Amino acid sequence: MAAEPPYLELLESVDSFPHIDISKTPYIEDESSSFYQLLLPNDARCHGYIHPSVVHKLAWTASFQVSHSIPRTVQLLDDSDGKDTAAACSRAFYEVIEKAVDSKIYPFLKTMQWENYRIVGAKYPTVQLLRSAARLFGICSRGAHMTAYVRTNDGIKIWVGRRAAHLFTYPGKLDTTVAGGVRAEESPFECIVHEAAEEASIPADFVRANAKACGAITYVAKSSTAYGDDSSLMTPVILYNYDIELPEHIVPRPQDDEVEDFYLWDLEQVKQAMVNRAFKTNCAAVMMDFFIRHGIITDENEKDYLEILTRLHRKLPVPTSPSEA
Repeated sequence: MAAEPPYLELLESVDSFPHIDISKTPYIEDESSSFYQLLLPNDARCHGYIHPSVVHKLAWTASFQVSHSIPRTVQLLDDSDGKDTAAACSRAFYEVIEKAVDSKIYPFLKTMQWENYRIVGAKYPTVQLLRSAARLFGICSRGAHMTAYVRTNDGIKIWVGRRAAHLFTYPGKLDTTVAGGVRAEESPFECIVHEAAEEASIPADFVRANAKACGAITYVAKSSTAYGDDSSLMTPVILYNYDIELPEHIVPRPQDDEVEDFYLWDLEQVKQAMVNRAFKTNCAAVMMDFFIRHGIITDENEKDYLEILTRLHRKLPVPTSPSEA
């Protein structure tokens, strides 16, 4: 039998930001070890943590008030004139990001998709900003993943995708069956429905009727060096997980140019790929969550079981609900 994957080590490359009290960093005397709180209008809660390098590089407009005194803050002002505050906030973010694109200080802003994320937990739920810029503002990113599996006489087999070689991040790495960032205008489930059709040719009606919501995992990541930015940037992440059992006649097939191929693998093949670090890092975490829910990883067979559970559900340093505690 193949060696068991080093699950905890794999998780450490996903939940990679130091386990510190992030909320205290804007109060640190040494600015290089600090973050700036991102504050939205009429809300005292911090919705993002911006690294000092970003604060000094971005060309802030009059819609933002930057304070370098402790606690360090970037306050978004309400320029709505009593009308649509959410639209005014989104417009203010867009103007700053547009300046960054024009100045080419962050090349990945032009390379990545022009999709928007909404700010999780904001009082104004339609506040949004460019997906690829989310890491600059330290806001929470949302993704959705669906693991498709088949029950056979030999046990569960899992459909594993391989990312296309031309992708900007993790080219050629293994992926969950279906995955995508949750756009501002959609729910996690709607994300899965359209990604399943676009990436894997799984009919939308079948997904709507059979996909099962299985909770979410949360972690805090350092920004990937693939983006060419400061690796000290911090990104809180929520991944909504779904399972779907496929009959034999539904076979995932690449539909767009993001997936190279799909493989139907037994558990030992999946585990070996994890041992070889062949999965995109957060997809390995999604696979662990699947293993736990299906009794493949248990307290009896994994010495780090409780630590793994904890690391898959890290408390995020930003609000996840529009209601103030």
